[in-house]
Amino acid sequence: MEYVKDMLLEYGIESGYALYFAYAIIAVIILLVCVLSDIILRKIIIKIVSSIARRRNFIWNDFLLRHRVIQRAVHMLPGIIIYLSAPLFEGAEEIIRRLSSVYILIFAMLTISSLLEFINDIYGTKPISKVRPIKGLLQVVRIVMIIVVAIISIASLMGKSPLILLSGIGALAALFSFVFKDSILGFIAGIQLTANDMLRIGDWIDMSKYGADGNVIDITLNTVKVQNFDKSIVTIPAYALVSDSFRNWRGMVEFGGRRIKRAINIDVNSISFISDEMLEQLKKIDLLKDYIADKEQNAGDNKNNLSDAASRSDNASAGVKQLTNIGAFRAYVLQYLKNHPGVDKKAALMVRELPLENNGLPIEIYVFTSTTEWIRFESIQSEIFEHIISTANEFGLRIFQNPTGYDVRQISYAFSKSQGK
Repeated sequence: MEYVKDMLLEYGIESGYALYFAYAIIAVIILLVCVLSDIILRKIIIKIVSSIARRRNFIWNDFLLRHRVIQRAVHMLPGIIIYLSAPLFEGAEEIIRRLSSVYILIFAMLTISSLLEFINDIYGTKPISKVRPIKGLLQVVRIVMIIVVAIISIASLMGKSPLILLSGIGALAALFSFVFKDSILGFIAGIQLTANDMLRIGDWIDMSKYGADGNVIDITLNTVKVQNFDKSIVTIPAYALVSDSFRNWRGMVEFGGRRIKRAINIDVNSISFISDEMLEQLKKIDLLKDYIADKEQNAGDNKNNLSDAASRSDNASAGVKQLTNIGAFRAYVLQYLKNHPGVDKKAALMVRELPLENNGLPIEIYVFTSTTEWIRFESIQSEIFEHIISTANEFGLRIFQNPTGYDVRQISYAFSKSQGK
């Protein structure tokens, strides 16, 4: 500062307003240098980085520019210049250094924050990012960094040691726990979700409590975003996925097939033994040839095992295993499913009878499709049940349904006809 005074005195500028005017000119010059250096250096560095990226086909150039990593890093230069120029201003040197230090800290924090976002984007291009997302962890680092910068900045402005402020944080622990409760719970939940591989980006989850039924699109420190199949987005607290129950369909996707588990109800009044006439008709069905031949063989073996006296009696037919239309129908449906191109033959496949209900005898179809694609799955499922319902009548079976207006009219018409009206 003395050097500046001597220099000004040589040009006839003495202390007073003229001196302060000179200081103002110096301050303006320093500010112009800061602005010009910021603009020029930023353009030069961005041009160099872009040139390297284009020459080597780097994808990180777009991420650097998108998150303004270079721009924010260059913005620290004016603060450094002002900090180094502080001795030129006698009396204001200390306050200028404190303010410039805070300025440098803030832009250093913003630069690191942008760098963390840059790292997350680069990591997101790797396949492992779907299994082990790091966005929540980076958010924790950002929060800790903001707290540290805030403490150092306040200490710098006060001219005190940061350790003095750090010593008082223990008394504010309860306040921080209350303010950052969701962040703390979310961080712990994020660790559990990741460590136990409970959730990944792209997983299809179902959590009816929060109206979520779709794919996970983002996992952050506090929340998990799910895009439902109607394209709406549901935000779920991260800790809710640990404390509450949710369904993850990842296992189904990895298996490669979706399950069909649906029943149709058969009117029990239509269930009967197969007549000889119907038996001849069923023998013409390729899918039932082996079934009928096996049943006839078993029936013949049972009949031969009867004693001669029993075989001559009127009850001899009781020893013969007779076929039922519901049994033949189940066998037909089973063979139909085994030959269906959309059914996974290696997975569980069965046609079973469930306990009798008021609405008839449920026949349940339990199979897995060979695809997990939703539209194709629904098409296969519809095709199977359309065929089953259409075929039931060939076996003399009726699908149970509650009477409709048409049924009532038919009954009324039949009754009126029987009465000769």
